[in-house]
Amino acid sequence: MKVLGIESSCDETGVALYDSARGLLGHRVHSQIDLHAAYGGVVPELASRDHIRRLPLLVRETLAEAGCALSEIDALAYTAGPGLAGALLVGAGAAEALALALDVPALPIHHLEGHLLSPLLAADAPDFPFVALLVSGGHTQLMRVTGVGEYELLGESLDDAAGEAFDKTAKLLGLGYPGGPQLAALAATGSAGRFRLPRPMLNSGDLDFSFSGLKTAVLNVVSAPGWQAADAADLAADFQQAVVEVLVRKALAALRSTGLQRLVVAGGVGANRELRAQLDRAAARRGWRVYYPEAELCTDNGAMIAFAGALRLAAGAGGSREGRIAIRPRWPLAELMRP
Repeated sequence: MKVLGIESSCDETGVALYDSARGLLGHRVHSQIDLHAAYGGVVPELASRDHIRRLPLLVRETLAEAGCALSEIDALAYTAGPGLAGALLVGAGAAEALALALDVPALPIHHLEGHLLSPLLAADAPDFPFVALLVSGGHTQLMRVTGVGEYELLGESLDDAAGEAFDKTAKLLGLGYPGGPQLAALAATGSAGRFRLPRPMLNSGDLDFSFSGLKTAVLNVVSAPGWQAADAADLAADFQQAVVEVLVRKALAALRSTGLQRLVVAGGVGANRELRAQLDRAAARRGWRVYYPEAELCTDNGAMIAFAGALRLAAGAGGSREGRIAIRPRWPLAELMRP
């Protein structure tokens, strides 16, 4: 079964074709970083317009890469939420229209489910069950994953997500957009240990997170008399170390509490090298395994949506052939049920 996936939840337009028998046949992603850089963040209206411009070309390029005609598509899958309402409508409208024209089913997919299942596309894929650490610009969650649609929320951020804290701290340090990757690059040139930053909720006794106070601690440092821009690299290193320490400790606690030995890390922050290094070392000492999506699939992409759609179809989800556009800009992952 060939599933065409469309991702348009925020500032990346992704299209991919996944074949349940042959795997990922082709995918394309267009990033809007340059478009939004001048504003220091995503402008929803500009994002929606750019998705409209890019989607037709990306669909044609993806099908050409896969050597597949439009008429050979068996189903459409699209990100229905969470995300920016206008951006979601573009992808949903395109997918539902194509599905209606081809008389094939269309499936609305949860954006975070796509991230959560994306490591299963890797050559070294985990088996169910596993603990998933979802770390992105808008979400930081720990989930127990028993199967497709079988998710149990173990803990989540009570305020800023880890990626959001990275971006806001980058702005405090005068870095450009997107801030997270630039802060990580700056941290690699600094030395941790100079600044005493808090590890929020590290010893809270649960699996929840909080990163707003850490960002405020950085603000206090850069606002204090005597602050010099030359110290930014060391402060970035200390900030990154604080975030990584909390993520690692909570993820290991989730594995212990569930009795599982497999951890899946997904979402944009999952590409952070320091996070990966510390998770790998900590897991290896305990005989556990950590799994990641392929590097090109860490950020938003259509491959994870096509793949999630294929898994849901295989599990019995029927999809719709009615051209009914279904988006949910706010959509808790915990609401998903087994199809």
